[in-house]
Amino acid sequence: MRTYHVFQSASAPDLRAFADDAEGHSLPPEHGPWTLVRRIEPDEEWNLDVSRAMVTAGLIESGLYLWGPVSQAALVHPIIGSDRVEGTAVFDQEANQIGTIKRLLIEKVSGRVILVDVAFGGFLGIGAQHRTIPWEKLSYDKEREGYRTDITEAQVRNAPAFHGDDEVWFDRKREQNIRDYWNDIPRGPI
Repeated sequence: MRTYHVFQSASAPDLRAFADDAEGHSLPPEHGPWTLVRRIEPDEEWNLDVSRAMVTAGLIESGLYLWGPVSQAALVHPIIGSDRVEGTAVFDQEANQIGTIKRLLIEKVSGRVILVDVAFGGFLGIGAQHRTIPWEKLSYDKEREGYRTDITEAQVRNAPAFHGDDEVWFDRKREQNIRDYWNDIPRGPI
């Protein structure tokens, strides 16, 4: 079990962030300054409107978890580093979180992001499954500070596996299986 540190953003008062450390070293400075508002001990009752499992997954994956709206002014940069994408939530059309981005898969020659490894399921970060979805099936949602998709959770769960035991085993056959799977699923408006 872990201790959670909950911070509040001064630039967006309804924005909260979770971090493992009381100093909030991993929190994004563009949404700060940050103030520690609460410490949740491992045995303390969880009474927040956000899933403890999702917060834990975010902490494990990226060292932080953001919760709440972010002012549009804070999002002025059109480019983002891959480390900031990793750990970001993926939402379906009904605004249900269906997973978290674990990593980006980049084509070596072109440098383009082709696929996204999405982690979902599990409990407190244990037993999470990984599936890949095409990058172009995601659209950034500034209000949610996450990615929206017309893909359902069931479609993600049924997608071909990307790797096992945290090791990548990606080859041309697996790549073709993934492409075939996603080409058969129609894309609707997001």
